[in-house]
Amino acid sequence: MATASLVSARISKHILAPYIIACLATIAALFIRSALNPLLGDHAPYVTLFPALAFCAWYCGVGPSILSVILSLSGVHYWVIPSVAPPNPNTAQAIGMLGFLLASGIVIYMGEARRRENQRMRNGQRSLEELVHKRTEALDSANQNLHALSARLLQLQDEERRRFARELHDSVGQSLAGLSLNLSAVRTDIERLAKTTATLSESEALVQEMSKEVRTISYLLHPPMLDEAGLASALRWYVQGFTQRSKIQVEVEFPDDFGRLAQELETAVFRVVQECLTNIHRHSGSPTAKVSVARFNGLVLVEVADRGKGIAPEKRHEMETCGTLGVGLRGMRERILQLGGSMEIDSNRPGTVVRVQVPLAHGADKAAA
Repeated sequence: MATASLVSARISKHILAPYIIACLATIAALFIRSALNPLLGDHAPYVTLFPALAFCAWYCGVGPSILSVILSLSGVHYWVIPSVAPPNPNTAQAIGMLGFLLASGIVIYMGEARRRENQRMRNGQRSLEELVHKRTEALDSANQNLHALSARLLQLQDEERRRFARELHDSVGQSLAGLSLNLSAVRTDIERLAKTTATLSESEALVQEMSKEVRTISYLLHPPMLDEAGLASALRWYVQGFTQRSKIQVEVEFPDDFGRLAQELETAVFRVVQECLTNIHRHSGSPTAKVSVARFNGLVLVEVADRGKGIAPEKRHEMETCGTLGVGLRGMRERILQLGGSMEIDSNRPGTVVRVQVPLAHGADKAAA
């Protein structure tokens, strides 16, 4: 039925095509009926014309079907019957003609009803396709808005960390420094009191430790060195502190002529290395790690590797099939995707390697925007 509807639609595209096809079909039916004259004589003169009429009603429409009826009656009267009988009509011929007209009317009516139903179906299908297209466009627009929102959230997160780091360093850090000086002065004035002196010394040591922790937290949230000295200095400083805290020996490979990058790109690379080393400390059990950063063919290439226990096969299968990642890894991947880059995690026993590549041009465009 779908094929028949398609043929009917193609024929209807041209105004004269249905009439030409109807004429050809009717003439062919008359030729066939004329060829059967030796067998049929003047009996059943319309036997081959009914299929032609049905074809016209089915595919060509009302006008071509009426033209086919007229051609059929004329052909039978002036061509088929005169070749086997006198041309004067008799009662049998008149009844046959009336029967042919009645049957032709029924066939044309049924064919036109079917063609209109097919047209309604085509119109409904077209409306449905337009609706699906609009819904698809709306879904694409929603996905683009979601990606833009993710990028904005990451940017706001970095700005909020930078503000917190500045506030901790400028306000709480200065207050703690003043308190440490005051305690030192009090300790000097009451040294004669041994117990009080010991307590004050312990309190002073605690305040100094607190001040050190506050500075560390502030630097970890957003190291000022990243904005002032660049990615290379900030990464070396962070790796040195990480080694002291975690007792994991980290090797850093960083070209001497690496230079500066766009602020957003430097922040993204620093966060990737920071998150990878944190995961190594928490999960891998590796005594060593290696961080490599380089430029190659307009890309920034970052690789963080360890010699730990790797990711369990079932967990790796879940990550590959379901796309489920931890919060830290998901944030890393989203940050890299926003910069036009990619992230790959390769884990075997022993060891895990995280590879990231980000285009320099994309980072430059982001910075300019």
